[in-house]
Amino acid sequence: MARVVVLGAGVAGHTAASYLRTWLDTSHEVVVVSPISHYNWIPSNIWVGVGLMTEKQVTFPLAPVYQRAGIRFEQGRAVEIHPEGNTDSGTPFVVVEKRRTGQEPERIPIEYDYLINATGPRLNFAATEGLGPEKFTVSVCTADHASKAAQRFLELVERMKQGEHCRFVIGTGHGQCTCQGAAFEYVVNLEFELGHHGVRDKAEVIFLTNEYELGDFGMGGAFIRRNGYITPTNIFTASVMAERNILAVTRAHVRKVEEGKLTYETLDGEEHELTFDMAMLLPPFAGVGLQAFDRAGQDITSRMFAPNAFMKVDADYTQKPYEQWKAADWPHTYQSPVYPNVFAAGIAFAPPHPISRPHISTKGTPIFATAPRTGQPSATIGRVVARSIADKITGKQGPLHAASMAELGAACVASSGASLLKGTAASMTVYPIVPDYERYPKYGRDLKYTTGEIGLAGHWIKLMLHYMFLYKAQMRPGWRLIPE
Repeated sequence: MARVVVLGAGVAGHTAASYLRTWLDTSHEVVVVSPISHYNWIPSNIWVGVGLMTEKQVTFPLAPVYQRAGIRFEQGRAVEIHPEGNTDSGTPFVVVEKRRTGQEPERIPIEYDYLINATGPRLNFAATEGLGPEKFTVSVCTADHASKAAQRFLELVERMKQGEHCRFVIGTGHGQCTCQGAAFEYVVNLEFELGHHGVRDKAEVIFLTNEYELGDFGMGGAFIRRNGYITPTNIFTASVMAERNILAVTRAHVRKVEEGKLTYETLDGEEHELTFDMAMLLPPFAGVGLQAFDRAGQDITSRMFAPNAFMKVDADYTQKPYEQWKAADWPHTYQSPVYPNVFAAGIAFAPPHPISRPHISTKGTPIFATAPRTGQPSATIGRVVARSIADKITGKQGPLHAASMAELGAACVASSGASLLKGTAASMTVYPIVPDYERYPKYGRDLKYTTGEIGLAGHWIKLMLHYMFLYKAQMRPGWRLIPE
């Protein structure tokens, strides 16, 4: 019997566990460890954040799903990996911290034959003073955060109906944030809802981002085929902002947030202040802080993890100038180079380099979008890693399965107004996600498969995907027919 332990129950981890349970017979055990009791379809948090959906509409409890599927679920936080076991036993194990109300945390070891680290990100609000739901800004990173953001938004709507004018600042809260697409979705949905509530004329909406140009999205921007023309995504995105009278501030690093005010630095080294009535600023991501120890108990965290606490995999982490990086340097199998029975999936793996060109301010502050690894790529990587492990357990010969982001395409449907009759969404595809200038010298991508459109049909697709992927995540009949 083999035991596979999956750390994390987000898109990557949940996908991996679901497929492992399908591909392995019941003589093998699949264990999921997560500190969170529920699954959250994160792309729909933006609708929760403006009051169009509730927290219950974007989440479901994990335990009943896993019990029905035959997956063991341990609610707790993984804190240590012992890939060589210890002096008493050579069996690898992870240490899981389980919290009890009013009691000291209980630390339990869980042995494994194969381990998938899909812990996702630590939301590093502390990187910017005053950032986060516990301080002076709101967030849509979790369903709970989004619910609180909606409460604040609707409070301000009521004040505007009484004649007040309000300023909304939406975007990124640090110079090295990722997930600019989520901030873009939120700002255009918020603007749409202001109009729906009849208070758009009472609101100033500002998009504040660390991107060098709008439409960078952490992937260096793209050129898309649209209506027979080739359009850069910065033009596409800027036109969306202009049509909605949203002021954009780019190349910005938020240094400090206070009540109703933030200070940001731009690439020219200048500092600016901006007041607000509501700010939704995304935090930078870091690894969750897993520690690793060898058999003798010596700390080997730096061997398994990069300085940002994301796990090293089969990528080229050699320090090089940005111009010397290649698409081939990105990981393929997501296997640890140190321990072949350990893999990382989704946000948990360390990217070898930024996709967007790095920029440093005149004061030495890095201000550029960092590489995204969310959504469709995370799910695909989770499935591929699960396939490699299942093949090894069942004795199938052959190389590990691969899913390099330099060889994967991705589709994204970004809501820009939720309404069955008047809503819109931007529908984009890119191939490959990481540009490959050796294969596609001019644009870095194949323009046959890199496209973008905006319209009402996109909103219908976005809404359909919401229900379809929640259905898939609950492993309902036929779930495998729904692609990642």
